[in-house]
Amino acid sequence: MLLAPPIRFKFAVFLSLASAATASTRAEEPSPSPTTVAAQRPNVVLIVADNLGHGDLSCYGCPDIPTPNIDRLATQGVRFTNFYANGPECSPTRTALLTGRYQQRAGGLECALGSGNVGRYDDAIWLAGQRQLGLPPSESTLIALLKQAGYRTAGLGKWHLGYEQHFLPPQHGFDYFLASLGGTIDYFYHNEPDGTPALYENNRPIRRDGYFTDLITDGAIDFLRKQPRNEPFFLYLPYTAPSAPFQHPDRQPDRPKISTAWDTSDWQAGTRDVLRAIIQRLDRGVGAVLQTLDETDQAATTLVIFCSDNGAYPIAASNAPFRGYASELFEGGIHVACMARWPGRLPRGVVDDRLGMTFDLSASILAAAGLEPPAGRQLDGIDILGQIAAEKPAPSRTLYWRARRAERTWKAVRDGDLKYLSRQDAGQFDEWLFDLARDPSEKSNLIAARPDDVNRLKQLLAAWEQDVQPARKRPGN
Repeated sequence: MLLAPPIRFKFAVFLSLASAATASTRAEEPSPSPTTVAAQRPNVVLIVADNLGHGDLSCYGCPDIPTPNIDRLATQGVRFTNFYANGPECSPTRTALLTGRYQQRAGGLECALGSGNVGRYDDAIWLAGQRQLGLPPSESTLIALLKQAGYRTAGLGKWHLGYEQHFLPPQHGFDYFLASLGGTIDYFYHNEPDGTPALYENNRPIRRDGYFTDLITDGAIDFLRKQPRNEPFFLYLPYTAPSAPFQHPDRQPDRPKISTAWDTSDWQAGTRDVLRAIIQRLDRGVGAVLQTLDETDQAATTLVIFCSDNGAYPIAASNAPFRGYASELFEGGIHVACMARWPGRLPRGVVDDRLGMTFDLSASILAAAGLEPPAGRQLDGIDILGQIAAEKPAPSRTLYWRARRAERTWKAVRDGDLKYLSRQDAGQFDEWLFDLARDPSEKSNLIAARPDDVNRLKQLLAAWEQDVQPARKRPGN
């Protein structure tokens, strides 16, 4: 693939790393007028970390990775302790985020897309063969509705929702997007594990110099500084940090990291010290974004959300106190960090234990903007932030998951404190029942002791699977 010569961002003036470091130390808090804030549609900054372990932020109990800026965001707003990703991998959760619905409804997106747009289970493989593997704009809701309502929409970071031109960010309503197309890239050279360049600006491949976390932050700062005050904006920052490869921000290698298709162990290897540096650079980026909102007098009118797309893989990271890792439906794969700050609307310094899920953020953003989903496309997420702002009690709800890869299928349902999950893999079937109120680390399997609860939860799960039939199906399926 031929690459276009280096060109600048549309939002092109970058702050220096020294400025970003200074930004991370500022701790002032915006002082909005609640009446003013409530009377207008908020700006929105949505920050998504990639494969961030629940136990790797200091505000969630991490003892060895200080994250003061993310912690400050939490103390100035609401921090959730019972929040879930829609899936245990990247593409499924991002599908739910942009649609506000269970990713199963779109079809082919229950597993992370492989590098180069490879399908990893039967439905996804079939769609890849039709050049239809990705999130169709017709299924996307969040960005299109915001754009129609007059929001300026921009994104910088990980896309992972399709490589084909008809699935790229501009087709979903983004005015601008600097995108890493796939699941993972070299932080410095921006290539995928096989060496293929994977950095796009809107619809075309480009080259950039710089550590990708810093490129995202610098582009975000420039965007924020150039926004007119009379137009709301939506800024999406899906960082690739702290996902593999584990490359220290201050130690650029002489050449790109490339792994063979049959051995990516070098790509996945890493130490806790390097992971700490990656997360702290992410935290510094969050601090720089918050600082810029302060400096441009936009903090008081901006809803800022931070979350992870799923739990961490077992590479130097921690999902404490939970069992399991990314790609699994144990709590470690899906129980994630999430926090939101909306001055004048959300309370300050609240720790909230209600059940939440990624697509609730979509519903909350649309509600904050005063927008309704299109007719015939009811959201599965709920306005969780609006509930908190209105001081409404947490509703009872049931949450569902299904994750597929090759011959392996995970399923799970949480109803109240009970969680049932199963794993089918190459002819082997395992199942578990946990009482998460008493056993959040999922150590005690109650499957034999509570058969009535198992049957009830299985029935709920089966009914949900019937409800979320995909819009795109393989012939004969």
